Amino acid sequence: MAQTETDGQEVLETREWVDSLDYVLSQGGPVRAGRLLQQLALHARRAAGVNLPFSATTPYQNTIASPQQAPFPGSQEMERRIKSLVRWNALAMVVRANKIQEGIGGHISTFASAATLYEVAFNHFFQAKTESGDRDFVYFQGHAAPGIYSRAYLEGRIPKEKLENFRRELKPGGGLSSYPHPWLMPNFWEFPTVSMGLGPIQAIYHARFIRYLENRGLKESTGGKVWAFLGDGEMDEPESLGSITLASRENLDNLIFVVNCNLQRLDGPVRGNGKIIQELEAIFRGAGWNVIKVIWGSDWDSLIRNDRDGILVRRLGEISDGQYQKYFVESGAYFRQNLFGTDPRLLKMVEHLSDEQLARMRLGGHDPIKVHAAYRAAVDHTGSPTIILAKTIKGYGLGEAGEGKNITHQQKKLNEEELREFRSRFGIPMGDEEIAKVPFYRPAEDSEEIRYLRARREALGGYVPQRKARSVAISGAHTELFKEFLEGSESREVSTTMAFVAMLRKMLKDPEIGKLVVPIVPDEARTFGMESLFRTVGIYSSVGQKYEPVDVNTLLYYKEAQDGQILEEGITEAGSMASFIAAGSAYATHGINTIPFFIYYSMFGFQRIADFIWAAADMRTRGFLLGGTSGRTTLSGEGLQHQDGNSHVLAMPVPNLLAYDPAFAFEIAVIIDEGIRRMYKEGESIFYYITVMNEPYVMPHMPGDVKDGILKGLYKYKPAANKKAKLRAQLLGSGAILNEVLQAQEILEKNYGVAADVWSVTSYKCLYTDGIETERWNRLHPDETPRVPYVKQCLGEEQGVFVAASDYLKTLPAMISKWLPRRMAILGTDGFGRSEGRTSLRDFFEVDSRFVVLATLHELAQEGLVGEATVQNAMKDLAINPEKPNPVTS
Repeated sequence: MAQTETDGQEVLETREWVDSLDYVLSQGGPVRAGRLLQQLALHARRAAGVNLPFSATTPYQNTIASPQQAPFPGSQEMERRIKSLVRWNALAMVVRANKIQEGIGGHISTFASAATLYEVAFNHFFQAKTESGDRDFVYFQGHAAPGIYSRAYLEGRIPKEKLENFRRELKPGGGLSSYPHPWLMPNFWEFPTVSMGLGPIQAIYHARFIRYLENRGLKESTGGKVWAFLGDGEMDEPESLGSITLASRENLDNLIFVVNCNLQRLDGPVRGNGKIIQELEAIFRGAGWNVIKVIWGSDWDSLIRNDRDGILVRRLGEISDGQYQKYFVESGAYFRQNLFGTDPRLLKMVEHLSDEQLARMRLGGHDPIKVHAAYRAAVDHTGSPTIILAKTIKGYGLGEAGEGKNITHQQKKLNEEELREFRSRFGIPMGDEEIAKVPFYRPAEDSEEIRYLRARREALGGYVPQRKARSVAISGAHTELFKEFLEGSESREVSTTMAFVAMLRKMLKDPEIGKLVVPIVPDEARTFGMESLFRTVGIYSSVGQKYEPVDVNTLLYYKEAQDGQILEEGITEAGSMASFIAAGSAYATHGINTIPFFIYYSMFGFQRIADFIWAAADMRTRGFLLGGTSGRTTLSGEGLQHQDGNSHVLAMPVPNLLAYDPAFAFEIAVIIDEGIRRMYKEGESIFYYITVMNEPYVMPHMPGDVKDGILKGLYKYKPAANKKAKLRAQLLGSGAILNEVLQAQEILEKNYGVAADVWSVTSYKCLYTDGIETERWNRLHPDETPRVPYVKQCLGEEQGVFVAASDYLKTLPAMISKWLPRRMAILGTDGFGRSEGRTSLRDFFEVDSRFVVLATLHELAQEGLVGEATVQNAMKDLAINPEKPNPVTS
């Protein structure tokens, strides 16, 4: 048979199959057609070994065909007018700010591309409150903040004066923060999102935390959604994709990602030689998400519907994103020639369209009908999370000023001609003479636009975004919970980690706060001795435990339960921190005072997830971070990557974080008791970092009324026994090294006649903060009696030399030295860790009792109170090698 005859027969067979499928579609619908195709594929594989080519993606077209679109419920014309006003005021805000102060910044192009995505959601989907009392939670794309402010201005929630002070928050009357910052705008923003990648993972864990609250009976299941608006470039951040399988594994159909695929990041295309929408579709489909692509606007419907042979869709799938960008900025003629001109049949399809019509064919992300259909399908979908991939043009509407161009992200200015073009394109009711002033525009209060806008929000329960701290403060005092830990462990040796776990166990049983405690651990519960909690409160699982655990016959078996209380997150500090943020901000988002305790290897906290901790601070998160196995020398055998000598220094910059390095159980008890009172009874926007160790020793009783000193950061733990000694010293120790300092106290008195007082430094950060705040007050109040820093109150009149020893960098104790009456010798653990035992490590880093003794004698020699020979002889007695390697550089 001739080739042409074979080709003709194949075309005829294909047409018959397509017609048959069309018949099934018309009679049985898409579901029946899908089942038929699956059956055909299975039959072909079984009968003849036919394996269909694998594809993780679907064709480059809209997921929802036009006949399946939900009808648009509002007035398209009215919503277009409102959206145009929002666009104008967002643009005006940035342009005006940069006219007033050169380089103040702001971003126009992100919201320009996403305006339709947001407006459809604002008008029809964002539930501020439902009849059952639930609501939606929205993670706004940070760079789109001007558009959100602009809409709030139209709603009457933000005055014009605030818009005029965009990015100028220190002006009289206040201004607007650059991006979503709950710390700066605590009644408006809920979630800080502009540190890219944090929004997606926070949204995932927030959606999961909602299910956690529901399954534990702390919250009714009422159908609220978590929306996360993201950029396609942002999806390159590891945090954006790192936890997407959790969302599908947990069947989080309360989660919707909306990715604004404008194909551009700051410097150029997101995927110049590829297709980011197809790439993300493959990733998320593979991860079990429901994927909805919104690529082409309604202008394309007839072309795609008439594309019986699929040549148009095939051609659209061949073009790279970089080339699409070129099409967006060129003329309709260029578009016709380069996209359709590759095949006469394609040119035939568009011969009825003028070049101007071709140039104005909308993309799906700019078409409210397509966007609404996608949102409706996402909201109605059950069983898995949804991601909507909406294709847009970055800088849409900016014209020559930057529409679709690589420079558009940094675009902050428009000249008068560009402003007039924008005004005309979007129908802003403003004359040419006003344009140069770039005025804000808000219609009259009784205008159709304002009435419509408010009616839509009223129907959806109120305004978004809006943050309200609505939890009820805990009522009782919980000091009795911690009483036993003030009395010591008698002769038993326990670590501070074990002491904390015992406290946690008691808190979980408390009738008021027990149900509110949220233990969070990233796959280290057994390391921290928390396995006893598995049996008592269970590990949270949305589906319970569908298997028989291998250790079921042991007392402390791995018990998962649908109402389990422990969030065992697996090996993810980032995910665990996202859970901590969700739990620690639930007092505002859900009106529930959940109390998170996140315990982790301290080295993998501030060093690895400091950006999340900073976001937690911005978000006014409450709770306790527990840095386990802390200190450079307490973790035997692990070595460089695990030994933490940094975290207390890295905790310094976070303004509302209180950081403590306690040595004893009674110190931890006092700190946690006070933290619960301040955060959950008094409602303070603070959170705590507490380091705990795995080194066992006898826990002493609390020596009198030292509570105030523990909380302020310093108190005299053990005074010298010999009050009449001529040689005096003040020894400061903290955390893991305090016991070494106590040993040094004994050696100094017994062997060298030095009477040393030992001070426990529970928080260098608290001492430093108090010192600089006192200095500031004195500087601003020169005519009043100067205040005295707490460090100086404690140590200012003390006799003798000063020595501080810490398991952290030397810079930590050095921060308080300026308030001491004399210089202070500082011992710390600068340098890389080693795989060794505690004794060898403390010798290596020169922080053990011997080096504390040596430092004390050296300081006394510097003061002329002992001879150099005393120091030399002490080195021999203490077996200290003066030529040992320097731990800082070795």
